[in-house]
Amino acid sequence: MKRPNILLIYTDQQRWDALGANGNDEIRTPNLDSLAARGMNFSRHFVQNPVCMPSRVSMLSGQYPSTLGITHMGVPVPEDLMTLPRLLKQYGYRTANIGKLHFLPHASRDHSLPHPSYGFDHLEIADEPGVYEDAYRAWVRRQAPDQMDCISAGLPPNTGVWQRAMGIEDGIVHRGEPEGRHDFKRAIPFAADEHLTYSAFVSDRTIEFIERSGPEPFLCIASFYSPHAPWIAPQKYLDMYDAQELSLPEYPPDVDRQRPADPAALFSDDQLRSAKQGYYAMVGEVDYYAGRILDALEAAGLRDETIIVFTSDHGEWLGDHLLFGKGYPAPDVVSRVPLVIAGPGVNEGGRYDGIVEAVDIVPTLLELAAIQTPSFMQGESLAGLSSGGGSRQKESALTEAHGWKSLRTPQFQYLIHEDGRENLWDLQADPGAYHNVAEQESYGYALADCRRLLLTRLLAMERPRQRTWMY
Repeated sequence: MKRPNILLIYTDQQRWDALGANGNDEIRTPNLDSLAARGMNFSRHFVQNPVCMPSRVSMLSGQYPSTLGITHMGVPVPEDLMTLPRLLKQYGYRTANIGKLHFLPHASRDHSLPHPSYGFDHLEIADEPGVYEDAYRAWVRRQAPDQMDCISAGLPPNTGVWQRAMGIEDGIVHRGEPEGRHDFKRAIPFAADEHLTYSAFVSDRTIEFIERSGPEPFLCIASFYSPHAPWIAPQKYLDMYDAQELSLPEYPPDVDRQRPADPAALFSDDQLRSAKQGYYAMVGEVDYYAGRILDALEAAGLRDETIIVFTSDHGEWLGDHLLFGKGYPAPDVVSRVPLVIAGPGVNEGGRYDGIVEAVDIVPTLLELAAIQTPSFMQGESLAGLSSGGGSRQKESALTEAHGWKSLRTPQFQYLIHEDGRENLWDLQADPGAYHNVAEQESYGYALADCRRLLLTRLLAMERPRQRTWMY
């Protein structure tokens, strides 16, 4: 039996509703919508941490962040951790990650040094566009050395501190100081030629990997940086949208009154629409390059023998709650992201509206590849749902970070802090999660039930080390 190839198209900071197939009639994502039509679309898919590093390692290991001991940023992933690529290598897979991996902190290291393999055979790591001396910069330098000063998304402040402390001058112009890559204000045209974007790099290198694949099955993660801020995209993708025609977040009156009248200010109508234009343009560029990757898979005669997964590591506030970025307390706009699975063993045109989690992805891929799931993994396979057989219903999704845990049920989001404070949002009455009802007497039973669900989830998550005999 030849096991299927696995292609994982992974974006950064893409909320669930930033996809046409998920009911957004403003955004244009024809290639990803087509993928959803050819596979299974999971409409209530939640990540286990609201920021990059813990979310990514949790997904690729099938374990919760608290089990891994990685619940916040800046914790290097142990090099011997058992993740999907390391498991698949034991079954003859050739494995690759192209683009972002984020298993190591970015700011305080030399990105020109070889990266730990983490079980991958092929690594082309670039954790941020043009910021570090990495695979993306090398790719641009080979093609257009005269445009090196046009590709950086902006130097993160901590990187600047580390470079000054180490006496490093990289000789690259970084845009937008001092805001740099923390610029959430507006859509920004990409300054270099459009074929030199980070998304083009991921697509180009992924296609080459596919075209050079041999008889052995492969795992390839095509890991895009978009639509992570700043909202930088080639002009042609920005031109797909008239900012003034884009919708605004739906704020409750008390929140809406906090917004400024100055059209140039943060959270004004003009600023919110410009940010959405840039965000949608970045998603549109990813859609184009995802289409190129899928076309290359088809041209290589591999489409019918490849499991394709499309998902993201977390979402984006995009102005909701008068915030940009991601993080605490992980409401749906941050914790709920797209998940599409297509390929052999997956029914076409399916949709599942029950709750699923990112830790379920690796067990699903293992089952579809006829590989047993290790007992230490904490996710549950979705393969039965994907094939139209079997039934499954999770009562909740868990998103956790250092000092708090959040439980998402079909109706509620429950949040508890390490000091015992609780929040409860009724998402049927308040879809945007603006009003905490934890102290309202009428929600006493719901609050108690969420506590019970969380406690039972924590018990079910336990994975004691296996004993060798009875005693």
